Amino acid sequence: MIVVAGGTGFIGSAVVRRLRARGRDVAVMSPDPERSRDRIESLGVAAVRGDVRDEASLRTALEGAEAVVQALTFPTFPVEKPSRGYTFEEYDHHGTARLVAASADRGVGCFVYSSGVGAAPDAREARYRAKWGGEEAIRSSGLEFAILRPSWVYGPEDRALNRFASLYRRLPLVPVVGDGRQRLQPVFVEDVAEAIVQATDSAGPRGTFEIGGPDVMTMDEIVTTMMEVMGKRKPILHVPPALPRVAGFLLQALPAPPLSPDAVDFLTSEALADTRGLLEAFALELTPLREGLSTYLRG
Repeated sequence: MIVVAGGTGFIGSAVVRRLRARGRDVAVMSPDPERSRDRIESLGVAAVRGDVRDEASLRTALEGAEAVVQALTFPTFPVEKPSRGYTFEEYDHHGTARLVAASADRGVGCFVYSSGVGAAPDAREARYRAKWGGEEAIRSSGLEFAILRPSWVYGPEDRALNRFASLYRRLPLVPVVGDGRQRLQPVFVEDVAEAIVQATDSAGPRGTFEIGGPDVMTMDEIVTTMMEVMGKRKPILHVPPALPRVAGFLLQALPAPPLSPDAVDFLTSEALADTRGLLEAFALELTPLREGLSTYLRG
């Protein structure tokens, strides 16, 4: 059995669907399976109860697991809510470390982690410092592992590019934070999911791999491509980062704030991947942005 933490989320659900298509035995790990019942049932898999903040629950959840996929984010992602324990540090660092420890206790054959291309101990963004901490727990565990570091992931359920599409439909122009010149390497969620699925095989690739799409583009070019796929064109308005950063700080008091300072940093940072190691180790054909968008985006 393969246990997928975060199996109802953006990347995790794509992983679950691909595992199911290959006839693999899959279980989605959730701290509250009843709350996620409709989503889990729609994926056609079993559920196990496990919370990355409670190591004892993880040991129970992983009984019989041959591989574990960690693709979990906290409920209010990407906006942290420290008062409720919803932070990158708690989930990506300490939560991953607890899941690793439980996996080692259960003798899991392989641990696969969806990290991020910016993961580093001195990263500007909290999410990438936390992901580095999670990676370090994996590397020091003695488990066989594969760490995938995606760049800018897009797909039908992403919370970034689809927000641009929503604004595009409603506004006479498209706001872009910053000057729009930062370089990104957007990667289709199905490509990330395929790499993760291949890594769950007992003889799958092992190590740390960056994954990005075949196109290196500026943010302006990405937004322009999105508009072309949707069949229309509107002007881009560049917004100085200081304005949404202050707004994000003030909005954090809301129950479900739409923006945070960390999210602004994410939107203005470059995200480039060195895919040479990935393409040598995996049987992957990376999807161009226009082709990926055309599978789900409409005007």
